[in-house]
Amino acid sequence: MHLPADFDAEIYDIVAQIPAGRVVTYGQLARLAGMPGYARRVGRAMATAPAGIPSHRVVSAAGRTAPGWTAQRELLEAEGIRFRRNGCVDLAHLRDEF
Repeated sequence: MHLPADFDAEIYDIVAQIPAGRVVTYGQLARLAGMPGYARRVGRAMATAPAGIPSHRVVSAAGRTAPGWTAQRELLEAEGIRFRRNGCVDLAHLRDEF
């Protein structure tokens, strides 16, 4: 499968629609963009997301936040997202497509 030239822009458009208090995974974003299997590429797009894109609402399939981005947890908690004791987002009720 060939990655479209506007892949990052499409990912940013999708992320901009994630409502406060919700999270999605990198894999979900890849599927929504029509590129299942490209979760890591979504991660790269999130690492370079422009200001104003709520990239803090994107987590790993296990609910882990981005490595080295300590403020991500604070931003999510401010939106009411709960974390498990292991430091991961509790995805049980948050994983539904938005």
